[in-house]
Amino acid sequence: MKKQVSEKVKDERLQALQALLLAQQDAFNDAQIGRVLPVLFEKPGRNLGQVAGRTPYLQPVYVEGDEGLIGHVSKARIAARTVNSLKGALV
Repeated sequence: MKKQVSEKVKDERLQALQALLLAQQDAFNDAQIGRVLPVLFEKPGRNLGQVAGRTPYLQPVYVEGDEGLIGHVSKARIAARTVNSLKGALV
């Protein structure tokens, strides 16, 4: 079709949008630090003795805990934000 946006402009717009989304996500995740949230634990964590789950906002969270938590909702205090998830501690 005629009058198409150039690939360079498309790429610049995409990069700007992705940067905005990441900044908003990081700000939201930072705001969760110190809060106690319910977490549905879904699977073992990457490290031995960890379990991973999700908050009601679908944020991934990992805590030190027993695999018996998998399939259950437990409260966790959010302690830190990592690149792709939140680190918490069971309450």
